[in-house]
Amino acid sequence: MLLQISLLFSKITTFAQIFIMNTTKEIKIAAFNYELPDERIAKFPLSKRDESKLLIYNKGNISQDLFHSLPNYLPQDSLMIFNNTKVIQARMHFHKETGALIEVFCLEPAAPSDYALSFQQTKKCSWLCMIGHLKKWKEGALKRELQVKDKTILLSATRGQCKGNSHWVDFEWNDTSITFADILEVFGELPIPPYLNRKTEESDKKSYQTVYSKIKGSVAAPTAGLHFTKRVLEALSKKNIDCEEVTLHVGAGTFKPVKSEKIEDHPMHTEHIVVSKTIIQKVMQHHGSIIAVGTTSVRTLESLYYLGSLLLQQPDLEEEQLHVSQWQPYEDSIAPTAIEALQAILDYLDQHQLYLLKASTQIIIAPGYTYKIVQIMVTNFHQPKSTLLLLVSAFLKGDWKKIYNFALKNNFRFLSYGDSSLLIP
Repeated sequence: MLLQISLLFSKITTFAQIFIMNTTKEIKIAAFNYELPDERIAKFPLSKRDESKLLIYNKGNISQDLFHSLPNYLPQDSLMIFNNTKVIQARMHFHKETGALIEVFCLEPAAPSDYALSFQQTKKCSWLCMIGHLKKWKEGALKRELQVKDKTILLSATRGQCKGNSHWVDFEWNDTSITFADILEVFGELPIPPYLNRKTEESDKKSYQTVYSKIKGSVAAPTAGLHFTKRVLEALSKKNIDCEEVTLHVGAGTFKPVKSEKIEDHPMHTEHIVVSKTIIQKVMQHHGSIIAVGTTSVRTLESLYYLGSLLLQQPDLEEEQLHVSQWQPYEDSIAPTAIEALQAILDYLDQHQLYLLKASTQIIIAPGYTYKIVQIMVTNFHQPKSTLLLLVSAFLKGDWKKIYNFALKNNFRFLSYGDSSLLIP
């Protein structure tokens, strides 16, 4: 009898999962559109980061304040998670002998595939890149002479195989004392968001990085973190809010609009995450009081749950197989508790004598998704018809329009350099 009840419950759960997944896939992105006048898009940040506006959504009630007051609205003894990724100067320009300008935009390392190792290379490396004016670069290597550390070097770029929306590009240079990081620092340009409709300025090199950025690898900033200053971090500490960091390298796909009618047909880009064993232990200790700064931290933390679920089902996975696919949250055949999932990761790290979890994720968080780790979110105001808006809607059980209408009526500034919101569902 108990076995029959268990089997029946399992079937009901499976049917419910299929229903939720199908319902989520059928979501039409047009339902997540809103009118965003160009003048409401912040083209530059405020001179004082923490003087930006803060919208507070607390269980359906909305108010506003300035960002430096954020700690006043947070529960004591919480754990706040930041993304410490650093934006690299990923955009490079070459001129062909014909004079044609070719833009090579480094997205992620290919050989070696590890970010740190790639930046340390001293002779050659390969990256997956987006290429501007691709039709004008049919064959041959692009070359440019550079002055790096008082040395003259010759950098060449050779185009390889097409990989979806990107291309394999081999970079080579003729001085083994110069790293690829050195080259990007001199030759690269900081890739500010395309919707700013302006060229990168020298001030962006500082203002488009968070004050706690450390690990190079992103081509876009985790912009919710741009509001934090030393005084805000000190105020958090005084309130006994534990602040810790994870790493998710933000790809250009974060700006990719949803062009399909239904989100089922929108492919999510892959993002690489790194989380230490200590952070996973702290997330377990603070379970029920986790604050994520930005959607990148949200995706990292929620991906941890599904990585743990994966390891519970397949404990012998290799590191390169640690990947959350786009629809895994809606297809998962088991439903462990958050603690069980996180413990599975710790067991895996112990088994392999690892301190850092390195994995990748394509997670899409949309209405129908149930949050497993994150209870409170700090985030900016996102583009219409974007996957980030879907993520916020899922967090607030569909109440995103109330927030965005308030922000538009009360002169909040939008997108990367704009104002922010504190969301407590």
